[in-house]
Parts: sequence; structure tokens; C-alpha cells
Amino acid sequence: MQHSARDHARSYYLHRLAAALDSQGFNATVRTTYPAALHVFMPGASMLAESIDCMPGTDDAGRLYWYYRWSWGEALHDASDPPGAAAKIAEVLAAR
Repeated sequence: MQHSARDHARSYYLHRLAAALDSQGFNATVRTTYPAALHVFMPGASMLAESIDCMPGTDDAGRLYWYYRWSWGEALHDASDPPGAAAKIAEVLAAR
């Protein structure tokens, strides 16, 4: 199966987010089955888990950009800022 440039971009952004989450102590794995997605959970609290997607969109000027998306479809954060997205995910998944 041949992968498109869009599939490569999605995987690239998800791997960047995985690295940002790993540096904060989360376990993050990019699943490369189509479509690629990131599975993240807090070690010792696997019930606190989430799947993150990465989607292309266009801004008001018609320019392409990528953004991370929660499993329920809501936009999470701009993919050009993985540490910012990781901070939002950490806030949601943090055991309180």
C-alpha cells in the first residue's frame, strides 16, 4: 500500500506529540494503521487514556494547517506546537 503525503504529515505530527508527551512522563504510542493515531496514557493509571488524531484544515485565508483532535472530534491544539498540545492532554489525563 502506498502512503500519501497527507499520511506522512499526519504520522510526523503525531510522532512529535508522542515525544512531547514522553518527556512529561506519559506513555505515548503512534499506531501507524490507517489512519494513524496516537494512544496516550498515564503509567500506573491506564484507565486514564486517550486517542489523539491529527487532521488537516484550512485557515480563513485558505492556507493548509494541521491540528490535533480529541477522540470525540473536538479540536485540541495546533500541530505546530506539540508541547502546547501535550500540556493540554496532561491537564485532562492528570490523576487528581
